[in-house]
Amino acid sequence: MNSALKEKLRKLPAEPGVYFHKNEAGEIIYVGKAAVLKNRVRQYFQKSVKDVKTQALVEEIFDTDWIVVDTEMDALFLESEMIKRYMPKWNILLRDDKTVSYIRIDMKSEVPYVSFTRNPMDDKATYIGPFYGKSGVERAVRALRRIFPYYVKPYDGKKTLDTDLGLTPGVEIGKTTAADYKRNLRKLIRYLEGDREKLMRELEKTMQEESNRGNYELAAEARDQLYGLKELRKKIVFSDKEFLDISSDQALAELQNILRLEKPPRRIEGYDISHQSGTNTVASMVVFINGAAARNEYRKFKIHAGGADDLKSMREVITRRLKHKEWEYPDLILLDGGVAQVNAVLPLAKPFGIPVIGRDKSGNHSKSAEVQLIIPEHGSLELSSNSHTARLIARVDEEAHRFAVTYHSLLKRKSMLK
Repeated sequence: MNSALKEKLRKLPAEPGVYFHKNEAGEIIYVGKAAVLKNRVRQYFQKSVKDVKTQALVEEIFDTDWIVVDTEMDALFLESEMIKRYMPKWNILLRDDKTVSYIRIDMKSEVPYVSFTRNPMDDKATYIGPFYGKSGVERAVRALRRIFPYYVKPYDGKKTLDTDLGLTPGVEIGKTTAADYKRNLRKLIRYLEGDREKLMRELEKTMQEESNRGNYELAAEARDQLYGLKELRKKIVFSDKEFLDISSDQALAELQNILRLEKPPRRIEGYDISHQSGTNTVASMVVFINGAAARNEYRKFKIHAGGADDLKSMREVITRRLKHKEWEYPDLILLDGGVAQVNAVLPLAKPFGIPVIGRDKSGNHSKSAEVQLIIPEHGSLELSSNSHTARLIARVDEEAHRFAVTYHSLLKRKSMLK
């Protein structure tokens, strides 16, 4: 830590906010949130044991700035916005993809409901995010449910315990209409998307205007929502004890040793084939960089030849992929398949110096499937399900399978509509 930064950190406030770590060139390299800025930011520079990647981030920090906000919830939403705006490299490198979540609201439904997902779809629903830290955003949205009641599953018209607790808008008991519910849900969306100050001013104005008109019920509704939003500053949304838990660097180091590579595989590409009796055959390519999913690098392929022949399909997708010199070549290729798939692809990747391995699940695509690696010239290796390497391999393989099946299902639906 340089002397200027050391002096600056003494001025850190004991308030919630968002902080920006910068390198010597002034580039924002990491954005984070804090319930107490003073506590969280100083954690980075304490002499506690850190994982390899977090330590590398700390060594690159030259300066730190911050923005103070009113509530932890504001910090949560501002962090998401700033990460989307700046795309800091260390947020991407350190990200555990399983903690990234989106809020999904299908406003086209007659009676919408609110849910969470890690995988936004092209289904015309409203997706808000991504948010980094699944538990924090879920607690935040649960707190907002007291102010803007909503449904958490498809509406079936039945009264539930949530109805009695005032957590649903009450369409099922005639407390409100579907149209008025949507009107309040739009307020929730505005709050989640960052239009909070303007929303609160409008609620205050509505409260006064409806009261003057004698519409005391609408005035009370606006008053309750306004006071509820002001009370959020007292809510505990996340803790400064939350810190990045990054184990994938250990997985990459283990992979390097297992495969006898010169260095840890920074870029891993996973491939899978999906079809139904040889029709609508597709292939997926997913990319993990430093152990974290890089979704903007994913690619999908329609297979022109092969039908139900998975080996022929796998050769086609790898051949087509390697022709794209504008895409960074991988340090490791992981195939969904066994010895036959690996042997089919190996001659294609060898001239590029790219090692190839397979995960043989023997048709078992469940999350409980064993992690059995197929390694050329070394045969089969069964990994303990608790090992960092097994978890990384399973994540890459499961993501490749999910991406392939999603694309196949899309083509299948399109062909049925013709």
